[in-house]
Amino acid sequence: MKQTSIISLALFFLLATLFISSIDALSHMKATMTINGFQKGESGGGPAECDGKYHSDDTPIVALSTQWYNHGRRCFKSINIQYKDRSVKATVVDECDSNHGCKNNIVDASEAVWKALQVPKKEWGETKVTWSDA
Repeated sequence: MKQTSIISLALFFLLATLFISSIDALSHMKATMTINGFQKGESGGGPAECDGKYHSDDTPIVALSTQWYNHGRRCFKSINIQYKDRSVKATVVDECDSNHGCKNNIVDASEAVWKALQVPKKEWGETKVTWSDA
């Protein structure tokens, strides 16, 4: 009986460790950050999905791939974007529609995000980042 209890306890701790590790892995998503213009007439196309408005490129905002946008559930929520040793908080205002050409791992960011992260100009356009809910 005692041996069964020890095995059960060991199994519990193993499963708990795996569960906590999976939560941490999900909280820091690997992504490709692309640059997007959120002002009228820029590369972002129409107004933002969350509010039907255009936004300044001087504001740290993003559009997320369809699965991360999650039917608008992340609208106006903040995310933390990490690039090398820097981090910036940005607000989700739009969807990067994965059903119409956007890849599934995109954080489409305003110029303000790129500047805040101090990404070298030669890397502007597309770079690897991680992100998490703020």
